[in-house]
Amino acid sequence: MSAADSFVQALDRMGHEEALGRSALALAASNIPVFPCAAGEKHPAVAGGFHAASADVDVVQRWWTAMPNANIGMPTGAASGLVVVDVDVHSDVDGYAALERARREGLVDGWVAAVATPSGGLHLYFPARGNTDQRSWQSARAGVDFRGDGGYIIVPPSSRANAGEARHYKTLQLARGTDSRLDSRRLRDFLDPPRRSAGPRGAASAMAPADLTRLTSWVSRLQEGERNHGVFWAACKMAEQDVPTGAALDALTAAGASAGLSEREVTTTVRSAYRSVHGPSPQRLPADAPMTPPHRPRPVTDSRALA
Repeated sequence: MSAADSFVQALDRMGHEEALGRSALALAASNIPVFPCAAGEKHPAVAGGFHAASADVDVVQRWWTAMPNANIGMPTGAASGLVVVDVDVHSDVDGYAALERARREGLVDGWVAAVATPSGGLHLYFPARGNTDQRSWQSARAGVDFRGDGGYIIVPPSSRANAGEARHYKTLQLARGTDSRLDSRRLRDFLDPPRRSAGPRGAASAMAPADLTRLTSWVSRLQEGERNHGVFWAACKMAEQDVPTGAALDALTAAGASAGLSEREVTTTVRSAYRSVHGPSPQRLPADAPMTPPHRPRPVTDSRALA
């Protein structure tokens, strides 16, 4: 049985069961690796985070005996055999519009599970593409993320506080026996096509203030395991739009601090991103600490239109 079919069967058996420990054990018994996250939150509650995920029922039993209210995290990509398109909804972004455009193009067909999130968003689960590396990415402007290799997702029946009320991740619909595979790169390019600078690099930034605000707001909400990827991706978007390095550092340092990153971590990642986009340039990137290797962010999504 495929990982996707095992996951679907486990969700089907769980129904709307709200006993987190029993649900975590049901997933582990189906050979789906899980790990505990803080109660009502998305950040990991064990050392190693999603890298520590296990399908060993004894390990999972110990975790949820010690933390009975822990939310359930699941690594995405090759680790679980599942990837997720995450549709986000908040103040100035509604990812459902972008999801609908992608649906009309046939880019999100073949999902095996649709899960409503506490914030009103959606998670669409797909089988991973075998030996193909599917790195996570984010499209802040579209309000759609992709969770693949190097990422994780919170699964039902976990909960989060929304407007002062605990709301659960709820299974909306399941599909069995699909062998369709999401083309995450094609989806990313459709939602967030590469842009070319309209003028010389010395020209003013082409990024609108509202886009810059939306991007930094998104960075400030990044969770452990996605922060460095997210800052690098955001900095690349700024570099592509010729946002001056200093302005990018100012904006992303503040946003990164809200997400739990140090100033040095953000500075190093931003400089690395600008080098990746523009190449070495003393005017654009003053010499500083050694550059960290570039990282690529990853994806996530969900949708209101299930039909």
